[in-house]
Amino acid sequence: MNILKLAFELFVLYMVYKLIFDFIIPIYNTTKQMKGKMNEMHQKMQGQQQGQNVNLKTTPVNPASKNSNEDYIEYEEVK
Repeated sequence: MNILKLAFELFVLYMVYKLIFDFIIPIYNTTKQMKGKMNEMHQKMQGQQQGQNVNLKTTPVNPASKNSNEDYIEYEEVK
């Protein structure tokens, strides 16, 4: 009976080994890699938003050009 108990314990150890090295460690590595990619993408998006905000703040708005009468041409009807 000791041989069967030893075979069962070796089988269980082998299954635990396969579970750890073929399932848990790859999932851990993939999760770590995905977190790194998400952080990188988040930083890029923040950089782009800050760049857009700087561009919006530095472009001057000329309110005088909106109200100028120089572009208006008077129209008279010819009969």
